Amino acid sequence: MPFLGQDWRSPGQSWVKTDDGWKKTSDETNNNVAELERVSSSYCKDEEFYKENLFLAMNCDVAAKKRKKDLLNNNTKIPYFYRDKWIHVHKGSTKERHGYCTLGEAFNRLDFSSAIMDSRRFNYVVRLLELIAKSQLTSLSGVAQKNYMNILEKVVQKVLEDQQNIRSIKDLLQTLYMSLCSLVQDMGKSVLVGNINIWVHRMENILHWQQQLNNIQITRPSLNGMTLTDLPTCLQLNIMQRLSDGRDLVSLGQVCPELNVLSEDRLLWKKLCHYHFSDRQIRKRLIMSDKGHLDWKKMYFKLSRCYPRKEQYSDTLQFCTHCHILFWKFSNLYFCFQDTNHPCIAYNTESCCIPVSPQGFINLFKY
Repeated sequence: MPFLGQDWRSPGQSWVKTDDGWKKTSDETNNNVAELERVSSSYCKDEEFYKENLFLAMNCDVAAKKRKKDLLNNNTKIPYFYRDKWIHVHKGSTKERHGYCTLGEAFNRLDFSSAIMDSRRFNYVVRLLELIAKSQLTSLSGVAQKNYMNILEKVVQKVLEDQQNIRSIKDLLQTLYMSLCSLVQDMGKSVLVGNINIWVHRMENILHWQQQLNNIQITRPSLNGMTLTDLPTCLQLNIMQRLSDGRDLVSLGQVCPELNVLSEDRLLWKKLCHYHFSDRQIRKRLIMSDKGHLDWKKMYFKLSRCYPRKEQYSDTLQFCTHCHILFWKFSNLYFCFQDTNHPCIAYNTESCCIPVSPQGFINLFKY
């Protein structure tokens, strides 16, 4: 027993009265409990302040992640996932296949990235890109839209390096930019896939590409050999008859006065009108000159504004009516060798294959 007046408690301990009686506790526990009560009281007093700071921190973090994601999407180049030479165009579900092939899937899988490097297929792909930009851009999936922009960038870079087909690419970029301007205004209707900042960035790229194309300075080749003007007049006219675009004929006439005289030949423009348009269309748009003759040059440009011109391509996609496969035909320029390059069980595959125009390609996926 401790002496009276002596502190009989152990160092660092104290007694606390509870419902079950007196219990011994340590000072460290009491200090912890007191500290906990103090912190809780302080937290309760400043609860609104902490909540506000917490929400602000979360919002800043989300905004930072969003900016980082948008920047990553803008700078990331989506690879060409497929380089298939052929795809099966199925329009319904069967036991062997489920679902149907879409325009975006066909655009992703077919090897358009290699096709634009082939001079025989370049104009075909450019025309297809232009038709998609006019009316089919919203029907593409998000991946297909990114793939579209990547292929377009590759086309622009090729034109900047080769300095060829400049006008057709300018027309394509102008068509795409005007379509995006109208689509961006309807973002509330979810007509485009992805963040609006990504599409604004893509439109800025289009303007930058247009500026690069406008700044191209075509250098005149230093050749000491024979030129077009050195040929006889009949040969010059024969070469001009091979031009299927009247704008090319006008540009050729601006080279020199001699070619300008030949480019105004009435027979030349008459053949061009009959090549692109039917007799019925021509009869509806007759224009007489001051001398009382038909002005075929003015008629051509008027008909071009009213009716679509005839399209001509060196190489196109092929469609097999027997097995419903869309494919690029393999050919070798050196050995004049061609192959259908698709698995078909038909006896004569050549008779089953038909060429597909750019508009026909889009029509295949209209259900």
